[in-house]
Amino acid sequence: MTSTHRIVFMGSPEFAVPSLRTLHKNYPVVGVITQPDRPSGRGRKLTPPPVKVLAAELGLPVLQPESLGDQAVFGQLQAWKPDFIVVAAYGQILRQEVLDLPPFGCINVHASLLPRWRGAAPINAAILAGDEEAGVTIMKMDAGVDTGPTYSRRSLPVESGDTPVGLSPKLAELGAALLVESLPGILSGELQPQPQPEDEATYAPMLKKEDGRLDFNLPAKELERRVRAYQPWPGTYFEWEGGSLKVLQAHVEFVFTYVIQPPGSRLVQQGCPAVFCGDNALLVLDEVQPPGKKAMPGKAFLSGARGWQEQELDGK
Repeated sequence: MTSTHRIVFMGSPEFAVPSLRTLHKNYPVVGVITQPDRPSGRGRKLTPPPVKVLAAELGLPVLQPESLGDQAVFGQLQAWKPDFIVVAAYGQILRQEVLDLPPFGCINVHASLLPRWRGAAPINAAILAGDEEAGVTIMKMDAGVDTGPTYSRRSLPVESGDTPVGLSPKLAELGAALLVESLPGILSGELQPQPQPEDEATYAPMLKKEDGRLDFNLPAKELERRVRAYQPWPGTYFEWEGGSLKVLQAHVEFVFTYVIQPPGSRLVQQGCPAVFCGDNALLVLDEVQPPGKKAMPGKAFLSGARGWQEQELDGK
């Protein structure tokens, strides 16, 4: 442990775990606030957030309030006497009295290169937009949503097949390393926060189930990014035989044909189900999940998909 500055940590999902673990090695973490246990899985069993699991392993006191507006929770925060509060994907807005409590303020580990992708789903947004790089930002929190001045940023490339499942752990580790690298300068005053350029701001709102519906009037490349960006939730799908056919993996192919097919036309491309899109390219469905069934390769799906239009195309 390298510092005597007292920290309260706020975070919930797996993304926040490396930050808490790294902080605990370097600073006295006096308390952890995380989301309540939530029903999860088919059995809807109450499941603790990953940050709670780690806090228990480390022997740290944990609070799980439904709301930070609870005065008893604020009283406990005051009792912990934090020098600063570190927040990483906590999932609630901090009230002004919480922001004002610690002498060094509240410091956020945000999974984007601010001011690009402020909001709840920055990793998904970066993949969906086709960004060449993603990253993390250490910022001083204010009353806005990811609008506070920034201390430091670090990036990594977005690979062509990246999904949030693979990219999020990399960004989580990157954020944890940048956090402990930045904190000495923040605490000494050598590292001063810089205002965000508002004219460069973009937003990544919370995802909804209906965001995953595939509109084949859009270009195939955009839909391929959507399939990747929305894994594992909300996932992507389209209507098929009275239900929803989930698309778990897909790729784009360009075909040369004199027959122009309208968007949404179903074909077979080299043994795989495919759909024409708005740019006359094909979205080839590599892995799907039919209603009420398990995930399967596209080729296996075709063996039982009697209603699929089996028209083979030549070339790509």
